Amino acid sequence: MPKTYVRKSAVKTQRNSEKARIKNKSHRNALATLEKTFRAAAASDDKAAVAELYRKECSALDKAVKVGVIHENKANRKKSRLAALVAAKDAKPE
Repeated sequence: MPKTYVRKSAVKTQRNSEKARIKNKSHRNALATLEKTFRAAAASDDKAAVAELYRKECSALDKAVKVGVIHENKANRKKSRLAALVAAKDAKPE
């Protein structure tokens, strides 16, 4: 099979796409770790830690939307579900 010509711009686009994929994957993994930490705190009885981690998680989600790692609707959906956990934690009698 003859070797086909590949445009320099296509090579550059491929290289940049790979860099972006790695950066986005790293960002998504950090978000998942934050959410896992938040859910672990929500399972415990520390309301202060839950509130602080919720604030950090919301901030991280907003930043991820800003740089284009995740879609805005996904971030809003996650924030809503995490807020429901915080509200359930506050409503729970001790």
